[in-house]
Amino acid sequence: MAVGNFLDGRASLVVGTHTHVPTNDARILPNGTGYITDAGMCGDYDSVIGMDKNNSIKRFLKEESIKHFPSKGEASISGVIVNVNKETGLAIKIQSFIYGGVLNNTY
Repeated sequence: MAVGNFLDGRASLVVGTHTHVPTNDARILPNGTGYITDAGMCGDYDSVIGMDKNNSIKRFLKEESIKHFPSKGEASISGVIVNVNKETGLAIKIQSFIYGGVLNNTY
């Protein structure tokens, strides 16, 4: 949020990702910058941030586990689409999306 507000009006879009869990806060800030806190990840959401969920749970519980390895389920692609005013370079519309996998909600 700090970076989004700092760049509001000076950037077309600010997209964050950290937890790999998409937030539902895509919007246009007051001075015209498109913003979303976390666009989500590209990978299997039936996992722990893309890693095998059963092994991740074992690691969390300090049970016998092996090094993290990717989940093998169906992948999703997550992101945002932004329409930009050609003259100002600022956002006029923003839409988040998830396509495929267990969170599939195409727009």
